[in-house]
Amino acid sequence: MDFATWEPIYERILEDFGFDRAGDEKAAFFLSRMLTEENTASLSELKAIISGKPVLVCGNAPRLRSDLSEINFSAFTLIAADGAAAVLMDMGIVPEVICTDLDGNSEADIEKEILACEEGSIVLIHAHGDNIDKLEKYVPRFKRFIATTQAKPFDDVYNFGGFSDGDRCFFVAREFGAQKIRLVGFDFEDSDVNPIKKKKLKWAKKLMGTYDF
Repeated sequence: MDFATWEPIYERILEDFGFDRAGDEKAAFFLSRMLTEENTASLSELKAIISGKPVLVCGNAPRLRSDLSEINFSAFTLIAADGAAAVLMDMGIVPEVICTDLDGNSEADIEKEILACEEGSIVLIHAHGDNIDKLEKYVPRFKRFIATTQAKPFDDVYNFGGFSDGDRCFFVAREFGAQKIRLVGFDFEDSDVNPIKKKKLKWAKKLMGTYDF
């Protein structure tokens, strides 16, 4: 993702939600200080998993299980958004990639993300303005991960595009050359969520709809 292309979109998102860019930058710097040679997964490994492959991006809408029952998901590389990883693990499925900011899940769900990491998942851990406490608590328990930000990338903290966990999964698949991308477990019109989540779903739909896959 070219940050110059992403930055105007990011600024509009910040304005829409009333979020503070300085908070995002502070969290990204905090996460960067937790990176070591031992716990950092390589971009080349992530590319090998995705490039040229059909990718299934799994959101955490209630329909995820039923969506998965209708397709041969074993034919895809699975990229799971945050809480969707826990659903997959409950089904005995270890996703190849997880995108998470660690703040939308129960303690039990985060434990399943840590277990998935131990069993081979590459986890993209996302820093933003109000999850520093979760980064501090949980990041040391992940054996290998890639650090991401929605602000300007630097050093080994990357920005592949996207805002919420689901659309970040999509942008990761796109960035690393997926052959095709299919969505499961997404409900952009979900009426049973709070106003902030509704706004996030609206942005996710808009962002992912920009590209034709």
